[in-house]
Amino acid sequence: MKDLSKYPFEIRPLSKKEGGGYMISFTDFSECISDGETIAEAIENGMDALQETIAALESLNMPVPEPDSGGSHSGKFIQRVPKSIHARLVMRAKQEDVSMNSLVLSILAESLGKREKV
Repeated sequence: MKDLSKYPFEIRPLSKKEGGGYMISFTDFSECISDGETIAEAIENGMDALQETIAALESLNMPVPEPDSGGSHSGKFIQRVPKSIHARLVMRAKQEDVSMNSLVLSILAESLGKREKV
């Protein structure tokens, strides 16, 4: 049996329109979410849901993601941007002597880091 405590999760408050309380989701399992009235209850319910998700995957002989693996996310996404932004990204990548992928990855990582500090 896998050590469930090693799987990272995110908790967010639910609005009154969503029913209130807190929602828990697991970054390695896009199909595994739960909720609770309190953070502690959301975590407890989430661990139950995670255990059931892993058991279901195992019973179907499907691979179970390792903790912190990113799960079913491939790491690839395609995004259309206006031509003017594309041109600016190309120029910046050339100035910094990096690939477009490296540049966009660093911009995204920096932006996400700033948002998480708020």
